[in-house]
Amino acid sequence: MLRVTAPNRADIIAVLLLAGLSILVIRGAEGMAEPLARLRNAPVTLDPWNLPGYALRTTLRMFAALFASLAFTLAIGTLAARSRRAEQIIVPALDILQSVPILGFLTFTVTFFMGLFPGRQLGVELASIFAIFTSQAWNMAFSFYQSLRSVPSDLEEVSRGFGLSPLRRFLRLELPFATPALVWNAMMSMSGGWFFVVASEAITVGNTSVTLPGIGSWLALAIDRSDFTGVAWAVGAMAVVILLYDQLVFRPVVAWADRFRFEQVASTERPRSWAYELFRRTRLLPLLLMPLAGLGRALLMLDPVRATRPAGRAEARRGVIGDRVWTAALAIAVLFAAWTIIGYVGRTLDWAEAAAVFGLACLTMLRVLALIAVASLIWVPVGVWIGLRPQWAERLQPVAQFLAAFPANVLFPFAVIAIVRWKLDPDIWLSPLMVMGTQWYILFNVIAGASAIPTDLREAAGMFGVRGWQWWRQVALPGIFPYYVTGALTASGGSWNASIVAEAVSWGDDHLHASGLGAFIADATAIGDYPRVALGIAMMSLFVIAFNRLLWRPLYSFAERRLRLA
Repeated sequence: MLRVTAPNRADIIAVLLLAGLSILVIRGAEGMAEPLARLRNAPVTLDPWNLPGYALRTTLRMFAALFASLAFTLAIGTLAARSRRAEQIIVPALDILQSVPILGFLTFTVTFFMGLFPGRQLGVELASIFAIFTSQAWNMAFSFYQSLRSVPSDLEEVSRGFGLSPLRRFLRLELPFATPALVWNAMMSMSGGWFFVVASEAITVGNTSVTLPGIGSWLALAIDRSDFTGVAWAVGAMAVVILLYDQLVFRPVVAWADRFRFEQVASTERPRSWAYELFRRTRLLPLLLMPLAGLGRALLMLDPVRATRPAGRAEARRGVIGDRVWTAALAIAVLFAAWTIIGYVGRTLDWAEAAAVFGLACLTMLRVLALIAVASLIWVPVGVWIGLRPQWAERLQPVAQFLAAFPANVLFPFAVIAIVRWKLDPDIWLSPLMVMGTQWYILFNVIAGASAIPTDLREAAGMFGVRGWQWWRQVALPGIFPYYVTGALTASGGSWNASIVAEAVSWGDDHLHASGLGAFIADATAIGDYPRVALGIAMMSLFVIAFNRLLWRPLYSFAERRLRLA
């Protein structure tokens, strides 16, 4: 006889929370489907009563972009980690994409999405979501790629010994191992997306400007009107939103992902979350997730275990020939692209100006190197301290998310006022603005790396009396190094991108410029000089690729060879 039990208190609370979230999602989605003309009839205003609705629309856009970034990460990161040929294209492409300014994406994506849904807000909404996606996806993809390349060798041998198919290996080994770091980088990407919300919600296409209701458009309007009260309202609303999704989404996910830590001895300190404990006690939530679990089991049933066999000599020879053909085709494509760019620059610009732009890029590169070094000295010790103490991580997690999400362009007016007031050198004092929004990539990745250090390794170090600098040199730094490389790589690419807005800053009638590639691109964009914009972006992409290939890629290889858990 089937026995039906009454729902407990946890079931009631969980159902109420899920019902409330569903209503909010439906309410925000209804606004996205309205006619485009409604935006002109109801423009964004600095009325505090409208701010909750604006916050809801912005939050939905950011989570939509986050889910798209997650799907992109799982597909592209896995492909880059498993295929050496794909890696030769994907990794440099990610290097370039993270250095391309967000305005460069909006230039062609807005027209495309508006053409898909003419006369509807949905087209502009998709363009805005795609712009936020470009600020989130690259960091998550790099993190997932690094985690897959750092899977412990003994676990890989076990998966090969059991003859796991690629799908089973991904679901049983690679995805669980990479989940803790991916969760922390998803939080960082979510926070980093706030930096681009202003540009993604106030869109201009030719002579037509479209402003979507949201915190970003509110903030842009407040800055344009020099309204410090409006800026304060926007920052306060942002803090409330971050606190809510930290408690209801990210903190439960961090507590859940802790089960996938690679360790031999269980840790005595675990991340805690009241929402996670609430959902664990419910009996109705597993029923809601049953279709998803059934889909996973169906995929595994359709993908039976296949015994692996070593490649034969003929297969190995075909693989070598295929690699050579692929490398030759890739080299031809790169040479063709370089020839096209050189020909375009030669027809439209003077080569002396190209040499001058190269010098400006060198100045920006020096700023990026100095800022990443200073940020590393500050945030690596802080991140290790937080990562090894889950209780403190719970308390500081929303604070770190708020600091990472705090729009750096809010600080630009204060920087301009201070520089003008004390007659400081813009070439020096505008530089810290480049790293204000990107330094947090280092902190979040170091926290993820420190929390992933196995408990048995830490206990062994304590038993043998490993302390002080020896502990840093033999335990902490090797444990966090692969994660730090991912954070520093993403932070350096983001700093190149941020130089476009940080080297040319305005407030009222005061305009400050620092000598560098970012200011060159910003000035060329302001006057619509597209040949110089193309030259600046091409030069920035060239420097980012060379920088990554000469510094970060060798460090990645070192981490894979010497610092993998085994």
